[in-house]
Amino acid sequence: MPCLSEADQRAALELARQAIRDAVLHRKLPDVIPREGIFSQRAGVFVTLHVRGNLQGCIGVTEPGESLGEAIVRCAVSAALEDPRFSPLKASQLEEMSIEISLLSPLEPILPEAVELGRHGLLIVNHAQRGLLLPKVAIEHRLTREQFLEETSRKAGLTRDAWKDPETRIYGFTCEVFSETSSSRKG
Repeated sequence: MPCLSEADQRAALELARQAIRDAVLHRKLPDVIPREGIFSQRAGVFVTLHVRGNLQGCIGVTEPGESLGEAIVRCAVSAALEDPRFSPLKASQLEEMSIEISLLSPLEPILPEAVELGRHGLLIVNHAQRGLLLPKVAIEHRLTREQFLEETSRKAGLTRDAWKDPETRIYGFTCEVFSETSSSRKG
């Protein structure tokens, strides 16, 4: 996936905000979901929401089964209303909410020693259990490479050392990350 222009980033953020607003206020998805230009492409995407600087939701898809426009809408609404770690977003929080979008590169098998902190996100898979952490998690929590692998294993519901299991598959990816705080936000 090529780097998005600033205009495409703003359009993606505006689409996510409109989808969340429609879902929270009217319990519906936007009437029109763009499917042309950048929105016609397919890529893994995560939408992260913060309210007053605190994490409020983060939902995404790793394998693109739909257009980017559809994926952004679905992930934004899910992050706002369906992340099991948080209460659904309230109408009163809409103006205090900031949105961050992470576009994922294709997943590729990666050796533990090749993981670059802050550059690679991880997906750990063992049978039906999967855990994913975005690249910024390692930096935000000051994790070592081994701790990053352990935390991703734990997120999958596995033991901390499951990443060492020969049955466990480790995938790496990079992200293009942009947010309303890094773009000009229109409320």
